[in-house]
Amino acid sequence: MQSRAGEVSKREIARAFNIRGADRTRLNDLLREMRAKGDLDRGRGRRYGKPGTLPKVGVIEITGLDRDGDPIAALTTWNSDSRPPVIYPKQSRHEAAFAIGDKILARLSPSSDGNYTANTIKRLDSTPRRALGIFQMINGRGRILPTSRRVRTVFIVPPGQENGASQGDLVEGQPIGRRSFGLPEARVTEIIGNAEGQSAASLIATHTHDIPIEFEEKAIAAAEAARPIEAKGRVDLRKVPLITIDGADARDFDDAVWAEKTPDGWRLIVAIADVSWYVRAGTPLDREALKRGNSVYFPDKVIPMLPESLSNGLCSLVPNEDRGCIAAQIWIDKDGNLKRHEFVRGIMRSAARFTYEQVEAAWTGSPDDSTAPLLDGVIVPLYGAFDALQGARIRRGTIDLELSEQRVIIGRDGNVAAIEPVKRLDSHRLIEEFMIAANIAAAEALERKDAHCMYRVHDRPSLEKLEGLREALAPLGITITRGQVIKPQNFQRIVSQAAGRPEMETISMAVLRSQAQAEYNQHNIGHFGLALRRYAHFTSPIRRYSDLLVHRSLITAYNLGDGGLTPEDGEKFADVGKHISATERRAIDAEREANDRYKAAYLNEQVGIEFEAKVNGVHRAGLFITLTDTGADGLVPMSMIGDDQYNLDHKKQQIKACGTGKIFAIGTLLKVRLEEANIQTGSLVFSLVTGTSDRRKRSASRKKRRRGQRKRKERIVKLNKSR
Repeated sequence: MQSRAGEVSKREIARAFNIRGADRTRLNDLLREMRAKGDLDRGRGRRYGKPGTLPKVGVIEITGLDRDGDPIAALTTWNSDSRPPVIYPKQSRHEAAFAIGDKILARLSPSSDGNYTANTIKRLDSTPRRALGIFQMINGRGRILPTSRRVRTVFIVPPGQENGASQGDLVEGQPIGRRSFGLPEARVTEIIGNAEGQSAASLIATHTHDIPIEFEEKAIAAAEAARPIEAKGRVDLRKVPLITIDGADARDFDDAVWAEKTPDGWRLIVAIADVSWYVRAGTPLDREALKRGNSVYFPDKVIPMLPESLSNGLCSLVPNEDRGCIAAQIWIDKDGNLKRHEFVRGIMRSAARFTYEQVEAAWTGSPDDSTAPLLDGVIVPLYGAFDALQGARIRRGTIDLELSEQRVIIGRDGNVAAIEPVKRLDSHRLIEEFMIAANIAAAEALERKDAHCMYRVHDRPSLEKLEGLREALAPLGITITRGQVIKPQNFQRIVSQAAGRPEMETISMAVLRSQAQAEYNQHNIGHFGLALRRYAHFTSPIRRYSDLLVHRSLITAYNLGDGGLTPEDGEKFADVGKHISATERRAIDAEREANDRYKAAYLNEQVGIEFEAKVNGVHRAGLFITLTDTGADGLVPMSMIGDDQYNLDHKKQQIKACGTGKIFAIGTLLKVRLEEANIQTGSLVFSLVTGTSDRRKRSASRKKRRRGQRKRKERIVKLNKSR
């Protein structure tokens, strides 16, 4: 099968190995065993192939664009448990551009990187099932302009089908199967809101990705009827000065921490909100939480996994209020190694709610009135335990990427007030290490009882992604030896080599893109990035359904009371893992797109302004760049790089000017001018600033083109008059 493209039949296998008679039964058993182990997939017509193998001919659907802006597709029918390979459809210059939702009958061929290429046999009826976009009146006719930069289909709205929509409304349309002037037609089915309003970015992202907003009435009623947890039957932790440390704008507090010195190391307590007490399996609250999978965080609002009366109320570990919790008591040695742990169902009372900045200031010698009383007894021991955990992390060889992060600040008027870099403090790392320790302990505790566990798994990079990383880093002078056993330390060594270089962040991003995607799974394969043999999410049940499942399993396994996991729930872990992995990716995409739109809105008033930037990718379309101050991403099209002729070198990942020999590669620093900011799609277009003389040349060239266009129009007018 490895030597064959596509799938093969059982008859072809039998013929290849001259299998006859009773041996055919043994062949059936062998194929069945290989399918059970995941070594084979079964396709249509009793044909078999390697996991991820596609047929030679099939119907594909355009699903989006890759990071380079090329269209990608997927097979419309995929019955395997394995992840389908990515398909890159080939498009001739005479074909109409592919749009998301297009369906194509194509001839499929495997490529060397493990993906597939597709040659179009026939385009099928591919009108999208819905049209989400901005309603505009153009020349007296209604149109729906797409809000996604990946969708190019514009719909015409016939007279009488506007459904009350007006200029600038964000609408959802239903295609009606007719065409006007070559464009498909659609009727407006729903007016979602004003696309030019203050919350347009998050509104568009929410509806683009079908993120549930409203809770069903039974779930809201159950949340509002909930009452505070009583201390009876719980371990009393109210005298332990547990504190919460979160961002300044956090509203739900689901973890509190405490530490003390022991003769041979440290004792930690990580107390987590007992969401399982309120959200029982199979209830309306549980159905709503599962449907969402996780909370979604936008700069202007949060779409919570649970109703706010729980997420910001009874489940939130607010100061000086009794709250139920499930606490991990963890003992580590002086080197940060986990020695033992114990899980209890308790009741606690948070001693204080601190921000990361407050705790960091107190630790570095500037306590305020609220942190000073707890400095020696609480904050100093926390940093002592953190120092031990951090040492264990370094020795373990985890991947720590140097990536800058920007935070969009929304002002009181609802508009973007600023875009600020997020400072990475030791207080952030402290909480991260405490949460990792608790997550490891949860996975170990469930394994010890042979209980169901929703693992957080992260596979090692594929050979294809490693080869892609090798090619991306080679022009930067960083080599990856072929044939070696890849460990997390290899990637950390790459990041260390990049320290202090202009390309440091670009190299870190390339390493990140080479990694497999972390996901939730009932089967443990370890966490490659953290260099851990077992890992589960336990610390955020207010905002992640995976953590709620781990809580329920711990309750059942250790007889901690009501609200545990039933045998029927455990049997659904495979499907639930796939679902919550998908909702997590949905949230990440929606949050990123909303941030892009907010950045475009912020920069919309700065069209014509020059910025410092660096190249983060090259493509035949031009240079992908990132602005230094805001972190906004954009494109410098080939036509706006300069007046020279430019060629793309895929292998070296660079664009070279034919005349001057100037090279643009990943990490190249540039000065660019903002030419266009599209708020609805979040896309930014820049031109390269190359000097005064070049600007004059381009200006003269533009004037010459405009004169030529005017003369052509004049000739056409004269010709029409003569006719």
